[in-house]
Amino acid sequence: MGFDSGKVGFRLFYLQEEYDSSLVEKFAENIAPPVESLDMGAITGWVGGRYLLDREISDATCVIGSYLYVQLFKAERKIPPQLLRAFAKREEFIAMKAAGTSFLPRKEKTAIKERLTAELLPKMPPTLSGIPVVVDFRNQLLVAEALSDKQIDALCPAFKAVAGSVPILLTPETAALKRKQINANDLDPVSFTPDASIPPSATPTLGQDFLTWLWYLWEKEGNVWHLEDGREFGLLLEGPVTFYRDGEGAHEALLRKGTPLNSAEAGTALLCGKKVKKLKLSVAQGEDVFECTFDDEFAFRSVKLPKGQQKDFEPRVEERMLFIETFFTAVLTLFDKFLDLRSSPSSWRKTVGNIQKWVQNVGTIREE
Repeated sequence: MGFDSGKVGFRLFYLQEEYDSSLVEKFAENIAPPVESLDMGAITGWVGGRYLLDREISDATCVIGSYLYVQLFKAERKIPPQLLRAFAKREEFIAMKAAGTSFLPRKEKTAIKERLTAELLPKMPPTLSGIPVVVDFRNQLLVAEALSDKQIDALCPAFKAVAGSVPILLTPETAALKRKQINANDLDPVSFTPDASIPPSATPTLGQDFLTWLWYLWEKEGNVWHLEDGREFGLLLEGPVTFYRDGEGAHEALLRKGTPLNSAEAGTALLCGKKVKKLKLSVAQGEDVFECTFDDEFAFRSVKLPKGQQKDFEPRVEERMLFIETFFTAVLTLFDKFLDLRSSPSSWRKTVGNIQKWVQNVGTIREE
């Protein structure tokens, strides 16, 4: 885990206030207690980004260029479930033998489990976990390795306690509102299948619409685009790919071997009204190549960054954060292009018609 090496997974959050490096003092005020103080309950707090037991939070250790790098720390004692079951089974066997019976009431089993938990828990070594977090002062974003709902639910109030406001998770809906002032709820549902008997989903599917449109765009218009500053980047879409649609029948289809985007099954999924929910996305800029699994909630998973040139910790973190910025900027640039079409009734109507024709051709081509 961490942004300084290896593959990373992250979500982006909008910051509701502008922050600068003085924020490090607030994190220091909410530093995690020493792990040696751990008793029966969990302890939480903030630590530095260098390592999980880094209780030195200062400008010198956590502020790297225009970034603040910390981790949300948690320590607790846990009994491995298999270990607890093994001890419980032994105690239950002893109790049944002493009582001359082959059955124990549930209440007695529960009492055994509770007693064993009280006995074993203090002997368990601490289990440590952390959520690496980078505050990007220049872009006013939070970049966090918080991919699960549980991690997001832990991170947001912990950040509010430090910064005074809750970070807003970047999703297709929040990005549309922030970047283009588009309320996703005002957009009419859309179906990309040419089969008129299959209605659009009853719930908004902005992220799936974007990924499906992106596949169409990639096949029809090539794979080279430009950022606002003129930089050029290339795009590659690959499997595994997940298709999804609410309604009757099979809701989800996962294609993972061979070349899924060129398969008959992919064409069938589109014809049945399914849309792309998750796929592998690669971006190339010059000699730098970025890869990740990207989904309709805008979660970046298993992100592989370019190798980079920096060896020391701080320059390496800064270099990798710049790589991450390049990557998500390219993705959001494509999303902006999609939103411009999506918010124009005439342009979107024409685009949907073209996608439906493409889908029909995909199905025909795959069957031949």
